[in-house]
Amino acid sequence: MSTPIQTLPIEGLLLIKPRILEDDRGLFLESFREEWFAAQSEIPKFVQDNLSKSKKGVIRGLHYQLPPYAQGKLITVSYGAVVDVALDLRKDSITFGEHVAVELNDQNRCMLWIPPGFAHGFSALREDTVVHYKCTAYYNKESERGIRADDPDLRIKWGVEAPIFSERDRQNPSLKQIPQNDLF
Repeated sequence: MSTPIQTLPIEGLLLIKPRILEDDRGLFLESFREEWFAAQSEIPKFVQDNLSKSKKGVIRGLHYQLPPYAQGKLITVSYGAVVDVALDLRKDSITFGEHVAVELNDQNRCMLWIPPGFAHGFSALREDTVVHYKCTAYYNKESERGIRADDPDLRIKWGVEAPIFSERDRQNPSLKQIPQNDLF
């Protein structure tokens, strides 16, 4: 039985719904298979794994890195639930400035593939939510950038009533304030 792969409304984004095998002992699923990306022009090579734990109401993002450190990310939730958001920053894309938001949680076990060229963020819908992401490039502080997650022009529905932001994320510019050379 194959893993269902769903293309999303913005080109390049994939929602992966792994086959979950459950019995009285627990569950098993495949968290990565190279063949999931066979339809893509390039199969990602992952070089770094990240894990974050967040309180309910925390919004992390929207983050991205400039080339040559731009990251593709495979996002999954080990515990809890998030609204996960990918914002298209490819200036020649017909969907530039648009976003996709999906719920990833420890029940549906879905994964979101976000290729380079997108900003990424998520909101924690439950206490102690644990997010794991595989990245195609190493973190590079000099190339990191961010966009305000609460930018009113983006109209992102984060699903939290009283959002909690880091000081750094609160200082991020809106999409309209991003210099053209900070886009893809």
